[in-house]
Amino acid sequence: MNQTFSKMKRVHKIEELANKTVVFDFEGTLLRSASLFPYFMLVAVEAGGLLRSLILFLSYPLVLLVGEDQLGLSIMVFLTFFGIRKDTFRIGSAVLPKFFLEDMAEEGFEVFKRCEKKVASSKLPRVMVEGFLKDYLGVEVVEARDIKSFNGYFLGMFENWKENKTPLYEAKQDTDNNIGIVGSHIEYIGQELFPHFKKVCLKLSCEERRNWHVLPKEKYPKPLIFHDGRLAFRPTPASSLVFLMWLPLALFLSIFRFTFGIALPFNVSAPILAFSGTRTTLSRLHYPLSLIPNEKKQKGMLYVCNHRTLLDPLYIAYVLDQPLSAVTYSLSRFNELVAPIRTIRLTRDRDRDRETMDKLLSLGNLVVCPEGTTCREPYLLRFSPLFAELTDDIVPVAVDVRVSMFYGTTASGHKCLDPFFHFLNPNPTYSIKILERLPPSQTCHEGGKSRIEVANFVQHEIGNALGFACTSLTRKDKYMILAGNEGVNGESCHNCH
Repeated sequence: MNQTFSKMKRVHKIEELANKTVVFDFEGTLLRSASLFPYFMLVAVEAGGLLRSLILFLSYPLVLLVGEDQLGLSIMVFLTFFGIRKDTFRIGSAVLPKFFLEDMAEEGFEVFKRCEKKVASSKLPRVMVEGFLKDYLGVEVVEARDIKSFNGYFLGMFENWKENKTPLYEAKQDTDNNIGIVGSHIEYIGQELFPHFKKVCLKLSCEERRNWHVLPKEKYPKPLIFHDGRLAFRPTPASSLVFLMWLPLALFLSIFRFTFGIALPFNVSAPILAFSGTRTTLSRLHYPLSLIPNEKKQKGMLYVCNHRTLLDPLYIAYVLDQPLSAVTYSLSRFNELVAPIRTIRLTRDRDRDRETMDKLLSLGNLVVCPEGTTCREPYLLRFSPLFAELTDDIVPVAVDVRVSMFYGTTASGHKCLDPFFHFLNPNPTYSIKILERLPPSQTCHEGGKSRIEVANFVQHEIGNALGFACTSLTRKDKYMILAGNEGVNGESCHNCH
């Protein structure tokens, strides 16, 4: 009876929050996990490296002993941020949003979206949460503490509230409309706000939070299309222990896989790589004659694939067991030197690139990735239409990659290490689907289609084969978003141009 009354009372409070200005506790209201350690571990790994993450992990028993709320929080902030450059810190907007969204509770979000205006309170440093709260959740003001800095480097200590210089919420003047303070801890909100809000505290027990459901991706307030960072898993204390124990073996395994993969023919290296834990699946339509190029044009076949990692052209050459050339934009010199297939660097000058690709096609088969950059999530970026002008012998190839520990791509790190990070995973999986060659009616020369129509058709075919959504985003959009200059929402598959 008491539980029923408590639930009814809470529902009444939630309804009271509708169309009001609400101050809410980010961690206690929206996140399922009660521990902040994984977020600091992410920053330590991505911004500080292996040694810093090891020190943070070894200090966690002390953090538990003193408590995460105050002294333990200060310890994690110091070990994570001390000595990190301030002006290049992009993890709060490029890495953490993925993990915040994956930890978000559906129940808390349903309450949150009822509020007309939101002010967020967070125990985490402002530099970790402000970008996510404003860009993804539409929070107008974030009440969180800044970290002291000196000469462009973080000192790893919180600013005092009086020194914090955070803007107090302008709506506090409209006291009749400011109705709620939601969450389990409010002590981190500036005390000046309290007199201007009617307090409606919804404190939740640990047991209740454990029963929360993960927010489904289709309910995300904004599609998660781009994110950076190397870690593909949430580094809880248990998973961090597994990660640190796996690394010595992973380093040996990565070098072993990389060396055998580039030094031996595919029919020899494939069984060895499979024995080491890598997986490659190939599916193709049963029309081998359709893969024979038109002899009248005396050109090779053009394979057009989506872009998941730098290894895409290599895997396609291996599974087809055919000599291929590949064109790239940003392949490192090291990777160019060790690549077992011919790689040609493009210039982003349309006429010069068209001439280069046309010449390569006259010499044999060619593979291109018209997205121009990699995308980790189940989305396809806009396809550059240049490939459609070269030939009508076009074969779409759908590529997908599954990893459990490390991403083999980066927007801000060292690209020459991408293949090594891919092979650091215990069981990296490549899935390749060779689709049917484009029918003549969907080509430029024989079918009379425009190059943009052909590019969109190929994008849709690959998207349908993979179950990915198409967008009109480009390589430039990706780097602008991850650099923090601007963000663009993805569009539906029907609006690709």
